[in-house]
Amino acid sequence: MAAALLCGQSPVKMDPANPSCPQSPDWSANKIMALKVVKKGGAQVLLAEGPIDQTLPDRLKKALADNPDIAEIWLRSPGGNARAGNAAGRLIRGAPGLVTRIPAGWTCFSACNFVFMGGQLRVVEPGGNFMVHMFTMTGDRDAIDQSVALGTETTVELIGDIEQESALLASEDNDFLIRMGVSRKLLTDIMYKQKAVASGGGGDQSTRRCLTQDEVFKYNVANVQE
Repeated sequence: MAAALLCGQSPVKMDPANPSCPQSPDWSANKIMALKVVKKGGAQVLLAEGPIDQTLPDRLKKALADNPDIAEIWLRSPGGNARAGNAAGRLIRGAPGLVTRIPAGWTCFSACNFVFMGGQLRVVEPGGNFMVHMFTMTGDRDAIDQSVALGTETTVELIGDIEQESALLASEDNDFLIRMGVSRKLLTDIMYKQKAVASGGGGDQSTRRCLTQDEVFKYNVANVQE
């Protein structure tokens, strides 16, 4: 019930293709992740909203240095640069006691997951969405189609590059979860079981998964219950 309500407002429409997730996640309209310090209940909170690009780690480092009283980071993002997300998560972990939070109605997806997991203390509010997917090194369908058009040798080369880079990222993700104290079963039980792209046939077409409140605690994604 809590996951279907936003602060007592209307029930959220769920995505028919990804039924555990909202149909229209509230990502924010920012072109890149904006970092804004505000007061919430007397505490300094850093609002981190928008897509993650390669500049985020440096900007986040400066924001934390300029505002040493920041107590929490609130996140909503459609993801973006995976390695920048990992680097931002490690920066957050370097600030002892810093809380990361996904407020009710906000969604943290893909690379944002790793920023969130950097918090030593982590809160996913009921109605907040920790949304995951199977990572893929090329969401560029045009590149795939072009390689197929050029012939078998080019396609095999592209697949080899994707496999190599994907294996490296999988290793990095595994190491990151260990360092952050999150269960590696999040990868094997949830993330790696999602399809990278929807299949053309019937059956389950989902490519995204939003964890339930039980699951965020089961996998130690969240470790503070309010």
